[in-house]
Amino acid sequence: MIKSAVQLIAEAKRKISEVQVTDLEAQLAHQIVILDVREPDEFRQGFIPGAVNLPRGMLEMNLANLPQVKGAETPLEELAQMDVYLYCRSGARSALATESMMRMGFTRVYSVDGGFEAWKKADLRIELPGFAN
Repeated sequence: MIKSAVQLIAEAKRKISEVQVTDLEAQLAHQIVILDVREPDEFRQGFIPGAVNLPRGMLEMNLANLPQVKGAETPLEELAQMDVYLYCRSGARSALATESMMRMGFTRVYSVDGGFEAWKKADLRIELPGFAN
């Protein structure tokens, strides 16, 4: 059976944990990892404070290179001990990326419902590369 992108996203959302933007905002003061899985040109237009841009297409191959775990003897195991929040523009790519990380064995991984659009709609602080707003 062939599945559409909409079907794959719906299936992923049934398997993962989603959080609201206000939940993520409350966690910003803690030691968490925020992954922006949008493309670099999207990221340059603004991002959630503290986010690292790791496009969905490169996610699995580059998790061990995140600044939070780079240089660790076992970076993926170290990352697995942290709360990881993923977001994209609307919540679709981040749902698929979250499901992929879960397949890799991560359990403390969350997709931000509504993504960056929901963050902006809630009028929460954004940053631009090279500037702190």
